[in-house]
Amino acid sequence: MTIATTDDGVHLHYEVTGSGTPIVFIHEFAATSRSWEAQVRHFSRWYTCITFNARGYPPSQVPAEATSYSQQRAVLDVITVLDHIGVDKAHVVGHSMGGFAALHLGLDYPERARSLCIAGVGYGAEPAKQEVFKRETQNTAAMLLEQGIEAFAMKYSRGPTRLSFERNDPRGYAEFQKTLAAQSALGLANTQLGVQLHRPSLYALKDKMAQLTLPTLILNGDEDSPCLGPALMMKATIRSAVMSVIPNCGHTINLEAPDEFNRILGSFITQADSGRWPIRSYALATDTVTGMAS
Repeated sequence: MTIATTDDGVHLHYEVTGSGTPIVFIHEFAATSRSWEAQVRHFSRWYTCITFNARGYPPSQVPAEATSYSQQRAVLDVITVLDHIGVDKAHVVGHSMGGFAALHLGLDYPERARSLCIAGVGYGAEPAKQEVFKRETQNTAAMLLEQGIEAFAMKYSRGPTRLSFERNDPRGYAEFQKTLAAQSALGLANTQLGVQLHRPSLYALKDKMAQLTLPTLILNGDEDSPCLGPALMMKATIRSAVMSVIPNCGHTINLEAPDEFNRILGSFITQADSGRWPIRSYALATDTVTGMAS
């Protein structure tokens, strides 16, 4: 088992596969580093692929207090893993919760990223939905602590943006449910209370995003409706961003449509590494109410 230790003493389990330019993959709330298997099998033929389990996700350590978890700490944990391996700069690929970490890494530590892939990011981010999102987060943590991981996994995996996964790939969906049900209830609850509850709205980051010049891929499924408005806002705001939408696909895009995900990501990384990435001199106009490009 390969372990990187953070500055607050938390052990993070990581794996390195392949050789070449490094790519670090950051998993979502309802998954682990194993969710990137289809990407690692593909990209490790040409790249060094780095995966790790976030704090709270065994075999990484599960700190007992929610105060040990935060959005900033999630970013620093990525950097801890890169530092431990000796990687100065990597392509940073994150999905959902991991996509928020990828974005914040690019905003706060751009010198550590070759590019950013921000996939499935935006749930609860719109200003009008912030209070509802915070209540959902607190209720999710309470359910985990009171009813346990198996009851939580059965309910959470049935969310509307996950159902296309079950429809398109029943076997993969069943494996996703099984993996979620094997996680730590305490770790997931603390992740909700420490990271998700307090992370800033994407819309509060627009000024910082407007200064971002890293090659950035915003990637979504077309049935992941809560993320589409925020994704368009990010595309409009980040002058170095491109956006792609995978058809007939929900939230769990790297598992649900791995071949298409890999094709889009591979093309993006190739162009990002070419040194000829376009950067607009202006932000696109957006509707101030919906965040939709206009």
